[in-house]
Amino acid sequence: MIDALELLGGLVYLLVAGDFLVRGSLSLARRANISPLAVGLTVVAFGTSAPELVVSVQAALVGHSGISLGNVVGSNTANVLIVLGLPALLRPALQRDVSSRAELILMLLVSVAFAVVCTAGPLLRSHGLILMVGLVFYVVRAWRSGQLAPESFGEGDELERPLGLPVRRRMITAFLLFGLIGLPLGAELAVHGAIGLAERFGVSETVIGLTVIALGTSLPELATTLVAAMQRQNEVGIGNVVGSNLFNILGILGFTAIIAPTPLVVPASFPTFELPVMVGSAALLVWLAGVRGRIGRKTGAALFAGYLAYVGLLLGGVVGGG
Repeated sequence: MIDALELLGGLVYLLVAGDFLVRGSLSLARRANISPLAVGLTVVAFGTSAPELVVSVQAALVGHSGISLGNVVGSNTANVLIVLGLPALLRPALQRDVSSRAELILMLLVSVAFAVVCTAGPLLRSHGLILMVGLVFYVVRAWRSGQLAPESFGEGDELERPLGLPVRRRMITAFLLFGLIGLPLGAELAVHGAIGLAERFGVSETVIGLTVIALGTSLPELATTLVAAMQRQNEVGIGNVVGSNLFNILGILGFTAIIAPTPLVVPASFPTFELPVMVGSAALLVWLAGVRGRIGRKTGAALFAGYLAYVGLLLGGVVGGG
């Protein structure tokens, strides 16, 4: 009962914090003349990826690399299938910004490169350093390419009511801090409850990392993208997913591989199932958002169904092998 209450309370906390983060980020974009896409790719994406960072680092420090890697791989898959699928059921997403295609392709290339490295053996500190350097270049590029004139923002956005967008610098900072601090706290509460429920079914740590923890730490992305979809801010939602997937690999695994006392051992099943699914999800996002330009309700339903099938295969494999 307590685990279920923790899970429910964490979800509510995430939705509220996600709303504040979206509003604060859009205000920051207006004040700094930065496009909403660039803010979604950096500030929002990194903030909503904080739970993945905390979980992966803690797991690696105590020698549970299966949770660290499963958390990131599972989160990246969930970000595409769930985080974009569910909001599309509420409001179809239309991606009009052609400049975002470069970030989409970059996300796919990083996912492929990461999968290739994992097939060669464990992740070493040298790999982590390379990933962190890539993160620095990504952040610089995202902000430089996101410079826009003030008139790029339309008047009368849906976010103007009922809570509105903060205008003063202190209020913008307060909104951002509440979102950035509240999201990890909400995710920790939700994940703790979810793990308590999952452990009753005797699921292994790798599958827990790929499913319960991955989905739990993706709740901030889901909450933020849901709010962005309801407020007609699709660029923030899509930028959030793309930026989160890049940060998960470049930043989280990069930092984790550097500070981990031992190399991160890749689970045996990853090269043949989990990594291909992650790369396939990234390629699907490139096609949907970068080529097709639309994620409709039917597509959202298909993405959600695909995630349920993915989880079913994971759990079925564990039960079958158990």
